[in-house]
Amino acid sequence: TIIALVGATVVAALLKLPVETIGSRFGGIPQSLPAFALPELSWATAKLLFIPTVTIALLGAIESLLCARVADNATEFPRHDPNQELMAQGVANIVVPFFGGIPATGTIARTITNVRAGAASPIAGIVHAATLLAIVLLAAPLAMHVPLAALAGILMFVAWNMGEWHEFVRLRKFSAQYRTILLGTFALTVVFDLTVAVQVGLV
Repeated sequence: TIIALVGATVVAALLKLPVETIGSRFGGIPQSLPAFALPELSWATAKLLFIPTVTIALLGAIESLLCARVADNATEFPRHDPNQELMAQGVANIVVPFFGGIPATGTIARTITNVRAGAASPIAGIVHAATLLAIVLLAAPLAMHVPLAALAGILMFVAWNMGEWHEFVRLRKFSAQYRTILLGTFALTVVFDLTVAVQVGLV
């Protein structure tokens, strides 16, 4: 994926292809870390945010544990500790709003991409974070030239590889209820989004 990203960027720049890039669509990537800032708090805002906050926390927990379970199945390493996973996510999501961030969870796309690239320990996540930090601080001007079409192609490749398509072949071995949940959740994810699919699938 790195070769594809760099190669597509170089070709688009040398041939001056009329394609949208990160810079032309979004104006580039900030080249500094966000500053600490206290959010404005009020009782009225807290009442409005209570239900959405609980929903996001539940969905975030489900997504992170699902991601960890998928990683367990994709590797032969010791299984994850769900308590540690959720505690780490909680700490991160308490701190990140003070820097203008949004709720974060473990994601299957990044995790499976990491595993397929040879990740063998939690150090891979640290390397991933350090790489993103280096891009923000050092390579942001270069990242402006990355074509969005190249990113889209990489995302489609990752999505295909993490699809677990063999599960559809095995569906006939399972109960009607299992088939209904799997196919319904799959369809809702494609037509709407993951949040809707998870909510309906759980119900």
